[in-house]
Amino acid sequence: MSNIVVLGAGITGVTTAYALLKQGHRVTVIEKHRYPAMETSFANGGQLSASNAEVWNHWSTVAKGLKWMLKRDAPLLVNPSPSWHKYSWMGEFLTSISRYESNTIETTRLAIEARRHMFDIAEKEGIQFDLEKRGILHVYYDRGSFEHASKVNKMLRKGGLDRNPVDSVEIAAIEPALVGDFYGGFFTPSDSTGDIHKFTRGLAAACERKGATFLFDADVTAITAGNQVKISWKPTDSHSEAAQELTGDAIVVCAGVASRDFAAMLGDRVNIYPVKGYSITVHLDDEVSQTVAPWVSMLDDRAKIVTSRLGLDRFRVAGTAEFNGVNKDIRSDRIRPLVDWVRTLFPQTSTARVVPWSGLRPMMPNMLPRVGRGSKPGVFYNTGHGHLGWTLSCATADIIASSLSENFPDRLLMKTA
Repeated sequence: MSNIVVLGAGITGVTTAYALLKQGHRVTVIEKHRYPAMETSFANGGQLSASNAEVWNHWSTVAKGLKWMLKRDAPLLVNPSPSWHKYSWMGEFLTSISRYESNTIETTRLAIEARRHMFDIAEKEGIQFDLEKRGILHVYYDRGSFEHASKVNKMLRKGGLDRNPVDSVEIAAIEPALVGDFYGGFFTPSDSTGDIHKFTRGLAAACERKGATFLFDADVTAITAGNQVKISWKPTDSHSEAAQELTGDAIVVCAGVASRDFAAMLGDRVNIYPVKGYSITVHLDDEVSQTVAPWVSMLDDRAKIVTSRLGLDRFRVAGTAEFNGVNKDIRSDRIRPLVDWVRTLFPQTSTARVVPWSGLRPMMPNMLPRVGRGSKPGVFYNTGHGHLGWTLSCATADIIASSLSENFPDRLLMKTA
């Protein structure tokens, strides 16, 4: 039985650990925080959204970024200060524009497959995570944006997604709580929402029941790969310089934005950039808000804002993309548009108690996750899922587990159901 080390206990790390356990491996997960899902997997938009599979590599994205560069509350904000990492990433982003359609179709197919895996896992392990299978509604205010969405829809349908146009009357029927003057929209009935933090924590507990070891509060200082993989680490709250060592037959890097640094230790280039997003959790403390807050998930294309209803008393609103390095500061000028958006489109929903959050999406320049082998024996990557980590994780976890098991076929004891 092979001993596999997984770096990171976010959604991709924990789903990877679970997939590896199913293949019969012994698994150790290393996490710098005290609990699973404490960074990007803590309070995202909550959408399990194949309908958001369109990659960002398009000239319209570039135009919007330039237009919004000096607007502090813009949906897309780029800090223009020089950074080789940022500008090299942007250069590769531009070269991937030619693969915009093929990458969108590929991502759609992967998202649909991941959805099936996630629902099966949640049912089998009894994980409760405020799952709502009510679909996702995309809304557009003008004819031009709706027509662009129609072109995107053709690609999504090529990827196998059932996503249909709706007019303003149908929008009102799908979500009666929504207030606005919309030209039209698209509705994807098969998409859903849920609480990523609850799911990841529940799946981590399932992994422990199946024999996985979780090493929390562990700061990885060095990694080497050869006949075995060796990981040096120290407790995050320790002032001692002495490092402890862990060995394994292989390592899977699932460490979000930190994956770039770990890849460099292993001689690989994984050009992930941290794209900051913000969310607010609106606490629905009164009966009126609980009644009038929406249950159907939304994406407002103009504001680049998504929503999820998380049970009776929480409403999650998330959006924006900020290119500002490894910076998790919560800025009031980035939170205010989210609150104002709720007050405008759902005016009867109280925003008296709103909890802000920010997280760093680990994005590759081509918007596709890095899933596969590294340059050295025993090194694998499952990282860089960007804004679709929650959506894609269960599929990429199975892909990497299968790839790794092919690497160690004679060392498996069994495959569990």
